[in-house]
Amino acid sequence: MKQTLVIGSTVVDVLLDLPRIPLRGEDVNINSCTYRLGGCAYNVYKALCLFDSPARLCSPVGTGFYGSMVREAFAAGGIDPFVNLEAENGCCYCLVDGDGERTFLSYHGAEYVFARSWMANIDYSRVDSIFICGIEVEDPSGNEIVDFVCEHSQACPAGTPELYFAPGPRILHIMPGRLKRIFACHPVLHLNETEACSFAGRLAYGDGSESGGFAVIPDVEEAAEILTGHTNNAVVITLGERGCYYRAAPLLTRAGKAGSTTIAVCGYARGFPAAVKDTVGAGDAHCGALIAARKQGKSLGEACEIANKVGAAVVGISGAALEKLPEV
Repeated sequence: MKQTLVIGSTVVDVLLDLPRIPLRGEDVNINSCTYRLGGCAYNVYKALCLFDSPARLCSPVGTGFYGSMVREAFAAGGIDPFVNLEAENGCCYCLVDGDGERTFLSYHGAEYVFARSWMANIDYSRVDSIFICGIEVEDPSGNEIVDFVCEHSQACPAGTPELYFAPGPRILHIMPGRLKRIFACHPVLHLNETEACSFAGRLAYGDGSESGGFAVIPDVEEAAEILTGHTNNAVVITLGERGCYYRAAPLLTRAGKAGSTTIAVCGYARGFPAAVKDTVGAGDAHCGALIAARKQGKSLGEACEIANKVGAAVVGISGAALEKLPEV
């Protein structure tokens, strides 16, 4: 099996367990404070490793307190830093409330820097898929990621590698030009319901509605149809405990003399019950499991169900790193 290039950040997550998100000017005592390795790329990479799916973590490591923590954790886990930078790492403060929902406060450092020149020594004959995340694409060096994806879209001998793109909660803040170039590479989109419906609304109706607010598509099925129309590839929309909705790339089939018609394979993949500890990294783990299952030859629907089971297992623990794969 060939490799997945996982491009993006490895971050120290500072998990603050608190009864609720405080109001402005309010004092709230936290229940606990823990440090864990996280970041979208790292979480996706760890999920791929659970499936023994070959992957390369293309994540820079910087200096400072948090850079040292990442470096030590990499050494303990047998991971070689992809690039060493003489700049400090930042961190992510993860506020986890009483319901297990997370709110992120991110301080970006060296871990969010990227240069496509770093990828020069990769053997692309061993690569069949690439993962990128929106938070890195949004950052100042994000255009380097976009350039890399576009320049290497034909690098693999068998043709274009499968591109997986998780835009994340800041999808509306990514420069439209960068998104347009990524969409031209036909990525598989992986997003949650809020992200999908809000972004599909922008694609369908522009930046604002008549009332001056942002247009939102209220239905995930309609949102998925809009999104696949722009990427010409599959979209997976996570729905929390309800599982996820998927829509495959549209297929053209003959319909007699009337010409061709579009048929889409779509549906809902069931969710799995979970006692929620926190939701940190659940979407990343879901995406990593989806990639791994697809590379094992599973259909999109089958892969989504497997990913749902992994996501349910992740929300039942603190942080995103499962020690072993749940029975799938």
